[in-house]
Amino acid sequence: MLQPSYTELMEKLNNNSTDEDTPIIVSRYSIVIAAAKRARQIVEGENPLVDVKVNKPVSIAVEELYQGKIIIKNKKDKNNK
Repeated sequence: MLQPSYTELMEKLNNNSTDEDTPIIVSRYSIVIAAAKRARQIVEGENPLVDVKVNKPVSIAVEELYQGKIIIKNKKDKNNK
C-alpha cells in the first residue's frame, strides 16, 4: 500500500491552494495520472527529486507529490501559461 494515502495526499496538496474555495485536486484520478506521468519520467532516466529508501518509480513519484516537488496543474492553469 502506498504511503501517504490518496486522502492524505489530496489534503496536503489542497492546503497549498491560494484560493481556499477552489481546491487544486478534486479527484484521486488527478493524483494517479500525475504520479504515473512522473513515474514514467523516472523510468526513462530522470533523477528523483527526493531522497527515499525505496527504488520503485511510483513510490518515488508519490513522495515527490507529497513533498511539493511536483505540482499538478489543472486545465485552467495550463491555458493561462
